[in-house]
Amino acid sequence: MSAPEFFDEGALVAVLTTQPLDRALDYKAPEGGCHLGAFVEVPLGPRKVLGVIWGPGKGDFDYNKVRSVIRALDAPPMRLEMREFLRRAADYTLTPMPAMLRLATRAPGLGDPPSMRKVYRRGGAEPDRMTDARRRVLETLAEYGDLSFTLRELAELAGVTATVIKGLVTQGAVHEEDSPRDLPFPRLDPDLPGKELTEDQAAGAAILAAAVKSEAYGTTLLRGVTGSGKTEVYLEAVAAALATGRQALVLLPEIALTAEFLTRVQARFGAKPAEWHSGATMTERRRIWRMVGQGQAQLVIGARSALFLPFQNLGLIVVDEEHDTSYKQEDGVLYNARDMAVLRASVCGAQVVLASATPSLESWSNAQAGKYRKLELTSRFGSAVMPQMGAIDMRTEGLPSDRWISPQLKAEVDKRLEAGEQAMLFINRRGYAPVTLCRACGHQIGCDHCDARMVEHRFLKRLVCHQCGESKPMPEACPSCEAEGRLAPVGPGVERLGEEAAALWPDARVATLSSDMYGSARALKAEIAGIAQGTADIIIGTQLVAKGHNFPNLTLVGVIDADLGLMGSDLRAAERTFQLMRQVAGRAGRADKPGMALLQTYQPEHPVIRAILAGDEEAFWSAEAKERQHAGVPPYGRLAGIILSGQDAAAVFDAGNTLARNDGALRAVGAQVFGPAPAPIARVRGRHRVRLLVKADKSVALQDALARWIAPLRLKGDMRLAVDIDPQSFY
Repeated sequence: MSAPEFFDEGALVAVLTTQPLDRALDYKAPEGGCHLGAFVEVPLGPRKVLGVIWGPGKGDFDYNKVRSVIRALDAPPMRLEMREFLRRAADYTLTPMPAMLRLATRAPGLGDPPSMRKVYRRGGAEPDRMTDARRRVLETLAEYGDLSFTLRELAELAGVTATVIKGLVTQGAVHEEDSPRDLPFPRLDPDLPGKELTEDQAAGAAILAAAVKSEAYGTTLLRGVTGSGKTEVYLEAVAAALATGRQALVLLPEIALTAEFLTRVQARFGAKPAEWHSGATMTERRRIWRMVGQGQAQLVIGARSALFLPFQNLGLIVVDEEHDTSYKQEDGVLYNARDMAVLRASVCGAQVVLASATPSLESWSNAQAGKYRKLELTSRFGSAVMPQMGAIDMRTEGLPSDRWISPQLKAEVDKRLEAGEQAMLFINRRGYAPVTLCRACGHQIGCDHCDARMVEHRFLKRLVCHQCGESKPMPEACPSCEAEGRLAPVGPGVERLGEEAAALWPDARVATLSSDMYGSARALKAEIAGIAQGTADIIIGTQLVAKGHNFPNLTLVGVIDADLGLMGSDLRAAERTFQLMRQVAGRAGRADKPGMALLQTYQPEHPVIRAILAGDEEAFWSAEAKERQHAGVPPYGRLAGIILSGQDAAAVFDAGNTLARNDGALRAVGAQVFGPAPAPIARVRGRHRVRLLVKADKSVALQDALARWIAPLRLKGDMRLAVDIDPQSFY
């Protein structure tokens, strides 16, 4: 590739900054000049802000008044393909370019010069006296393993002052050392032998490796039953990318999945890759960002935001569990990482692998239409077989109103415990109880800032709003009628189910897995690793446990409320229930012991429940596709959500009505507008929310029409408008 365009000192350049402005600004190129795409620091008012040289300046301003770029940062310029990806992603999601640039520069200290720094690790000695503060420091270092920290990072993570750490250094309990900034990552060896593959795994791996070596764009849906070895297959595609000198990115939906995955990567390639997610320290994020841009990080394992790292030569993107809803960013820039992965690969000539046992209907239909290549793995790896599926008709179980584990399910758990095996009980509700009700006046405790009920979290002894995160202590008396001792939990959450399990099996080791019950991602990873090694007999979990974990001794999965996801009006309710139940069931019997999955349901005759039990996935997808096609909704039609929010409910509704009345730009392309209507959760964080839904044919250039439609609207005061292309949730 030719060198980027160079601008001589004093030449006018257009700089796109990360600030919320509607255009790039003209500056004079700095002393020594700069390249197109250079990361720069520029003055903006009294501040210094980060920006990128986006092109030549417009020159529509008095040259003598144009300010100069302060300096170009010590980082490789942003590549043309990255700028093109950000531009196209902005056009698709109707996001302002500065917001897209912020996604691409989410690492601290990018402007800091390379230098030595002091870092801290666990030392060999023990302190002469143990205090709570010292214990927190040592526990933090133990929890993060072989990572090192700056003084500030370690102090913040442990919740102590720098003096505490310095005291531990003098006693040898913590080791202080000089370390150069931003070391390259260890080289991965693609030629190390991988696991022995089955015939269909080897065939799939060969197809993917050949696609990667072609250095052309393509997308493959890798579909395989749970436990079929999809990971081993796509790791061979990673090996092919590394062998050709290109970088690879593997996206995972949950931080908790990375521990086991990193172990597998290290076994395959001889070293650990870069790890990008919210659990990484700020120092580590800066190092990854810079090393990726210099080609010194060959493989990144990351959350959805890793898509915006400055890869120098990206050859492969894997989206594992591609159907997972957590790939959709629901605040700030609204994007789906699965779709953006396909866009990024198409821009830089890379391959995409979408891996799932239960693919999204969008990916399934693209494979059916021939847009994506389809590879299928139909059997489990080794001696493992798919679990036996069954339903428990709760209408005949006669459970008391405060119990949720049926006699039939209890009997099956008893069998597993007697055999020394593990059982999992699954419910997709965090906390202890979803509603706290006053039995004196009927009041349900709600959030002060949202139209949502607060969820009791008994281990925290607090009520928590799952919309805004607000929490408050569990009250002794009803906030409405002030009656004492009359507040009662209604319905089960994962904590309450854990309490019931502990009462039913007092001698069993019960582990409750929920993302909000652990202080850090690493603590959660450690718990999951322990369970896989047999530290628990009964696992109680939310949807966190449905994703990719391998518990070899787990032979029974009991789904407490299989009907939960079938409620409401979400167009994807059936699809998501089907995916979640199949994924959860797939945790059972992954080794040499046969597994069983039992679904507790009050609707055993429901088409989705019947499809799950029958295991006929093609029939389910075909029927679901037919219904969506008939309704003209995704993936066979287009939807966009408009969310207006503000402190003044009447003003928000007025803005919504103004949009609905002036819909000529949408009618011109045959699109329909529904609403405005209060959002299902009409108030979040004190802001009133109104939604409009736009529906159009699949062939319509909807973004252009939407941009013309909303452009005349003038938002007053604190009012905000967000556009959600291809909405995944409708709250």
